[in-house]
Amino acid sequence: MLRIALQSKGRLFEDCIDLLTEADIKVSSSKRVLLAKSGNFPLEVLYLRDDDIPQSVAMGVADIGIVGENEYLERNEDAEVVSRLGFSKCRLSLAIPKAIEYTGLDWFNGKKIATSYPGILRRFLAEKGINAEIHVITGSVEIAPGIGLADAIFDIVSSGSTLVSNNLAEVEVVTESEALLIANKHLSEEKREVLNEMLFRFEAVKSAEGQKYVRMNAPKSKLKDIIAVLPGLKSPTIIPLADEEWCSVHAVIGQKVFWEIIGKLKELGAQGILVTPIEKMIL
Repeated sequence: MLRIALQSKGRLFEDCIDLLTEADIKVSSSKRVLLAKSGNFPLEVLYLRDDDIPQSVAMGVADIGIVGENEYLERNEDAEVVSRLGFSKCRLSLAIPKAIEYTGLDWFNGKKIATSYPGILRRFLAEKGINAEIHVITGSVEIAPGIGLADAIFDIVSSGSTLVSNNLAEVEVVTESEALLIANKHLSEEKREVLNEMLFRFEAVKSAEGQKYVRMNAPKSKLKDIIAVLPGLKSPTIIPLADEEWCSVHAVIGQKVFWEIIGKLKELGAQGILVTPIEKMIL
């Protein structure tokens, strides 16, 4: 049985539950449950505060965990990063009042910076040779300059709307962050096998994101031109039709180029184009 530590609430909690559901791993998502077993996979879920997950995994209380990269870097625990999951993306940035003219990193010398991430900030300032005072706050860091508690802040930024509403401007991105799957460095072989199966399922879910399965009827006279514009994984599938002048073409197209490709296919004479969403894709 593999034990995974997940955040007990918030956006990352919801993203993790969605990922497990897509991977057909059924667990209770009730916020009243601290430890829940999957009914169809050798996994149990330990629900914790996000900042407790790195230590729990490093100490072996949990075998693996999903945590924001920001918390992983801040806690600096001895746990292995197994996979970057690509969701819950944000960044950790320095911000100052909008009314102040920013002249570069040297501006922070002698200033007081409010943050909930003193470890990351301290290492960054030391690397850049900046001498600033760090004021640790848990909670609404963005209000600190407005009430005279600090000259600047160092905090998580997603859309930037919170900074705007507090008359702050983002001036330096220190590090990007996303959800990480981390593991204890001393997992047994049996638990490694369960982890590998879970990673296989996660990868199938991730590979299908933003992909469409497209089927169309195409004139054989234009087949080479149609194949040339299709960005399939290897090559499209070609199936003969009753009409010897036509065939059926099947391919996978990414969402980002979908409409551009579809337009070209229509110009080349493709008809009866059928588009289907992809749930899983095994590469």
